[in-house]
Amino acid sequence: MKTKSNRTILILTSLVCILPLIMSLVVYQDLPDQIAIHWDGSGNPDNFAPKALAAFGLPFLFLGINLFSKLVLYNDPKRAYTSQAMQIFATWLPPLLSVVAIPITLLIALGSPIPITLVFPVIIGLVLIVAGNYLPKNRQNYTLGIKLPWTLNDPDNWNKTHRLAGYLYILAGLIMIGGAFISRGFRTINGVSLTVVLVIVVFIAPRLYSYLLYKRAG
Repeated sequence: MKTKSNRTILILTSLVCILPLIMSLVVYQDLPDQIAIHWDGSGNPDNFAPKALAAFGLPFLFLGINLFSKLVLYNDPKRAYTSQAMQIFATWLPPLLSVVAIPITLLIALGSPIPITLVFPVIIGLVLIVAGNYLPKNRQNYTLGIKLPWTLNDPDNWNKTHRLAGYLYILAGLIMIGGAFISRGFRTINGVSLTVVLVIVVFIAPRLYSYLLYKRAG
């Protein structure tokens, strides 16, 4: 029964991932030859892709991410220890990002005045807040969470690390959203965007904390 349910979810999420293909087909003739697929902290495009790749390749990229993530998630021997809410979040994140990010990218290419320095930081901030809320509820598993030798070996290290990570994710998400509304295109003194700084912090800090717990226990 579980296998049938997983297969149904896999099909549904895959269909959602490629749903933007409909928009791509409708607007393809009106798209410029080169489409911006990345922007710097000030909202200026700094990376482009041919319109065929952007319009038709991106949906299949998200499809590939979706298929790989489900393969890993459904075959985790410790899947039962993951939070149900976290499983749902991880299951639907790739398709949701596909139906949001790709249409926005195409609309910008068509000349729509979408404030990219507001929209994407808000999206990333919301993802961090949701992940931070449910991350501490995860018990040890091989798929969702901060998987280090010492977190997988010690339940106490896992729990403390994910509790800290949860707080940091939520805080970073709130800062990212607030910063986007207060000062669009905010940049640090050395020219690195606020988004990059926060992502680096939430990635490194919990792992460093986990290592220090491991050394202290040893």
